[in-house]
Amino acid sequence: MMFPVAALVVSYHTGPRLTECLYALKSDPAISEIIIADNGNPAEVQAWLDTFVTTSAGKVKLIRLENPGFGAAVNRAALETGASILLVINPDCVIRRGSVQQLAEALEGTAGPAIVGGRIFGVDGKEQRGARRNTLTLPVALGLSRWTLETLPAPQGSVRVGAISGAFFMMRRADFQMLGGFDERYFLHVEDVDLCRRAIEAGGAVIYQPLAGALHYTSTSDVPSATVQAHKAQSLARYFRKFAKGPLERAFVELCVPFIALALKLRR
Repeated sequence: MMFPVAALVVSYHTGPRLTECLYALKSDPAISEIIIADNGNPAEVQAWLDTFVTTSAGKVKLIRLENPGFGAAVNRAALETGASILLVINPDCVIRRGSVQQLAEALEGTAGPAIVGGRIFGVDGKEQRGARRNTLTLPVALGLSRWTLETLPAPQGSVRVGAISGAFFMMRRADFQMLGGFDERYFLHVEDVDLCRRAIEAGGAVIYQPLAGALHYTSTSDVPSATVQAHKAQSLARYFRKFAKGPLERAFVELCVPFIALALKLRR
């Protein structure tokens, strides 16, 4: 039996793919409601969102925020629904019909806190980087072991991994609340890796379900890439400082931080 599922979408200068994302969610019978967190969009997009809400027969709710960051906006959106299942999806992703059921089946019976992510693919049909990953540790960041797993053969069914992508995943609302949601000190990037690590350390599981999928358009936002990369570097530094164990590891992190973002950018 499917429980009510709320789709949470955070948009900030997303571009034209936002409409495609929202129409796909609205037409999916497995999704009970959609909560849109508008972190900042041009006036014409805001007007379109207002119309989309009023013509959606109560299925869609819109909240407008002063761009507190991606994770913080997801947390705010989660407070707006009573649905027992949360589906977080990027505004430039288009969900494949049937994926909600596949994610829910992988989540069912899994001890909490549990996170289930699906396959994310591009317009060429190929799996994109980041949907299945190992836990991000210092050795991984420095290139001593593999992080992303998209070049490995695809599993036939759901498997446990170290991390999935925050662009497309499902959680029980109770599990999300138990973990305190996303850590809002991350403005952009790495908040998903942090959430996955906290779930595992709390005795839960992170699962990759390849039978669920979403088409992901890349580079749809008009936010400068240099700004995005700066946020990523700051978030990586925060992550490693947060999870460092003991004074020696913390000192080592400080030595490595200037090189970690570059190392991850240059390797797979």
